[in-house]
Amino acid sequence: MMADPRAEALTTNFAEQWLYLRNLSSANPDARLFPDFDDNLRQSLRTETELFFTSILREDRSALDLLRANYSFLNERLAKHYGIPNVYGSRFRRVTFDDETRGGLLGQGSILTVTSYATRTSPVIRGKWVLANLLGSPPPPPPPNVPPLKEKAPGSKLLSIREQMAQHRDNPACSGCHKLMDPVGFALENYDATGRWRAADQGITVDSAGSLPDGSAFQGVSGLKKAVLSRPDVFATTVTEKLMTYALGRGVEFYDAPAVRHIVSGASPNDYKLTDLIVGIVNSPPFEMRRSQ
Repeated sequence: MMADPRAEALTTNFAEQWLYLRNLSSANPDARLFPDFDDNLRQSLRTETELFFTSILREDRSALDLLRANYSFLNERLAKHYGIPNVYGSRFRRVTFDDETRGGLLGQGSILTVTSYATRTSPVIRGKWVLANLLGSPPPPPPPNVPPLKEKAPGSKLLSIREQMAQHRDNPACSGCHKLMDPVGFALENYDATGRWRAADQGITVDSAGSLPDGSAFQGVSGLKKAVLSRPDVFATTVTEKLMTYALGRGVEFYDAPAVRHIVSGASPNDYKLTDLIVGIVNSPPFEMRRSQ
């Protein structure tokens, strides 16, 4: 089943929905701030993530490798954007990394771009993306009439994004959601709005310390990966629920929970292989008893 060419829909449809890749087409980083961003780079970002997800699927790898893998697929244009040497030509090839800044989904420019604004990063959007798509704990919707971040007044001190968000959280209407999302998103602040690595933002050293809603603290993207993977069953459950939503054509409901737990439990001894999760869904009562509209 997985070898059939039609299984490519898991990449072109499921992965693009789950990871928000479709939003890349409407992402338009400010040309004055990010002059190197063009449609060539946009397509390269999308292709990288598509090839990466396909490799996890085709090589029968663990779903956890979506976060912990030490490789990706680059061409010269994308490698230059990431600052990675010795990659030439338009052909994509597998590249293994020596550090944790690029391996896995959290280091890929496609996701980092669609979770940013045109002019800057957004710890809020990035934190929400991690909570909803990796941990299965989306924050509540924002209250109406939420004020935007205050613009810098002429002559005033330049504030880091962390300081700006701290001011924003002073509003009681905003603090409830932001205290969940912001600390997660701060861990990805070393990536700018197009996914390029940076040590400072407008001359201010980036502070990438973060924490999860359970209080566990960490530093940077490597710490965020370790924090998420410290509870592999939570991440595997989220992936299973996303796959099941795609397979059923509806949202996962409370009465699907026993089936989800059974699928995740069955995949646990084999390190949560992605194919085991898929086969578990196909053999589950919700899938076998689904009704066509």
